[in-house]
Amino acid sequence: MSLLAEIKSPADVKKLSDDQLVELAGEVRERLIHSVSETGGHFASNLGAVELTVALVALCDLPRDKILWDVSHQTYPYKILTGRNDRMDTIRQYGGLSGFASRAESEYDAFGAAHASTSISAALGFACARDNLGQDYRVITVTGDGAMTGGLTYEGLNNLGETRKDMLIILNDNTWSISKNVGAISKYLTGIMADQRYNKLRAEVWELTGHFKRREKIRQAVRKVEESIKGFLVPGSFFEKLGIRYFGPIDGHDLKLLLKTLRELDTLKGPRLLHIATVKGKGYEPAEGDALKYHGVTKFDKINGKFTPKKPGLPAYTKVFGDALIELGERNKDLQVITAAMPTGAGVEGFGKKFPERFFDVGIAEAHGACFSAGLAAAGARPVFAVYSTFLQRAYDQVIHDIGIQNLPVVLCMDRGGLVGADGPTHHGVFDLSYLQAVPNFTICAPKDGNELRSMLRYSVEEKITGPIAMRYPRASTPVEITPGFENIEWGTWEELKSGETVCVLAVGTMVLTAMEATARLEALTGQKASVVNARFIKPLDTVMLNSVLEKFSVVITIEENVLLGGFGSTIGSYANEKEYNGRIVNIGVPDRFVTHGTVPQLWVEIGLDVDSIFEKIQSVFDQIAPRKSGFFSKLTLRRTARTGNGSIRQTTNGKPATAQAESVSLTNKESSLSTKESVSSKE
Repeated sequence: MSLLAEIKSPADVKKLSDDQLVELAGEVRERLIHSVSETGGHFASNLGAVELTVALVALCDLPRDKILWDVSHQTYPYKILTGRNDRMDTIRQYGGLSGFASRAESEYDAFGAAHASTSISAALGFACARDNLGQDYRVITVTGDGAMTGGLTYEGLNNLGETRKDMLIILNDNTWSISKNVGAISKYLTGIMADQRYNKLRAEVWELTGHFKRREKIRQAVRKVEESIKGFLVPGSFFEKLGIRYFGPIDGHDLKLLLKTLRELDTLKGPRLLHIATVKGKGYEPAEGDALKYHGVTKFDKINGKFTPKKPGLPAYTKVFGDALIELGERNKDLQVITAAMPTGAGVEGFGKKFPERFFDVGIAEAHGACFSAGLAAAGARPVFAVYSTFLQRAYDQVIHDIGIQNLPVVLCMDRGGLVGADGPTHHGVFDLSYLQAVPNFTICAPKDGNELRSMLRYSVEEKITGPIAMRYPRASTPVEITPGFENIEWGTWEELKSGETVCVLAVGTMVLTAMEATARLEALTGQKASVVNARFIKPLDTVMLNSVLEKFSVVITIEENVLLGGFGSTIGSYANEKEYNGRIVNIGVPDRFVTHGTVPQLWVEIGLDVDSIFEKIQSVFDQIAPRKSGFFSKLTLRRTARTGNGSIRQTTNGKPATAQAESVSLTNKESSLSTKESVSSKE
């Protein structure tokens, strides 16, 4: 009989013997392989955390004890053992389980996280709150090796060394940096240092030295001997110097050794760090052979490891960006490229291979990456920092303090701008237009397609730009074929893509195609024409064209895949108000809430950024300003008065001035788009 089938909660895991736990680990791994092969998701890192997860769930009193995961994309085995096994087929699916730890999802998830290096700081918060409130529970972090490249980790370690709080850090090291010889010695030494008899003897020596007059000097000598042994044999002296007792590294796949070590460490108090060596992709040969390829996966055949072939199509923005960088790197020796542990995801791996001396992977350290880029720019180089929009948030101080204030020509290329899909709210890049617009000196742009991306990138790199530039583009395929070379772009200008009457749509980036499709449908069904403008420069605004739009049109609709608060539409509204515009402004974008995970089309439907929703909104605007005839819109009967002194047009109806209106809209379309939601879901 399957052990896993009987596991309904962590309490069931605690009933098993050590031999049964080994068997359970094998079943969890098989369940993980089957589940992810069907749904896709983070894979290799989860395979490497199976034994550790089983050991922690078996030994901890959950949910009273607190386990904090860093980054938490390796929590699939934990979800399987904490009452969510029957929902694993929904992971990262719309309405299903999150791909990360989530406090809203389960009482067993003590702390949510999907960005790296947060676990130690948050765990110290738990430990301090526990002690101050007179409570008693374990606080444990599972800190990935990648998290050790982030500065926040060291801030947490520094504070932990000062407070000396009782907590255990498990450093899950899944690299090949530890040789077998060091691992064997460390395994032996850790067994001694974690042994109760060793620690009892250590305490007795400490007590004995207390009877001598020169006890402090004697104790200092004893401490140096112990530190010398550890420093010579294991790579833990750094932690010891911080006041954090170090143990390891040990084999993180030897479950019985893990159980023994964790039980012995549980008898100790104060800050401790257990270093375990694990293998990404453990137990699944294709993933062990290529952990990078199997880090995050789509559906695949679990028998042979082959992925479902993708249908041929247009290239992704990420590839277009990467190819353009290589072309520009060949003719611009001052071009330097920086990434924060995402060379493949950000599309810059090819540049790094071709120009290794001009490529810098700074690790999971976005703040350092931004400041490092500022230093490069100040020294005369032309740095391009390729970073996900959501991760640039971690470097906001450097964006303001080091780049913005000094007006340095750093080019921030923000991949994953807009909704990203299955990774959910922690990874949606929907705040960048808002937080960057607040920073003086920045030029912010969003290409409508891959060719425009190439043109903007070339201009940013090769022209004599004196200030910082931020460019955002989505995790998607470009909507058009890529043409050779680099087209010239009139920097800072918008372009009118479709001419119309009364209503003008200002669309940004990904929403340009949506606006074109929605207005084309409107024209086909009603004969009404709305203008569409590619508002490709968000800051500074193309005020020449914007003034013309405000003068000509009674209604201006803005559409952006960014939060409404502080976004592009908000800026347009403020500008129109300054110009005493008397027409109506409608802002459509991401609502003031965190958007869940799912496919991008599903999420667009939910928040009203799909073609159907945009069409309905534009249609309703026309409907409000002109009565329908036989189900279609009649021609407008609005009259206009003479221009006001500031150049705007005052709209009138029956000779009376109309009241200026501005509204922010995030459409839910609970009823009208129900059939659309169903059709999208069925296709997925």
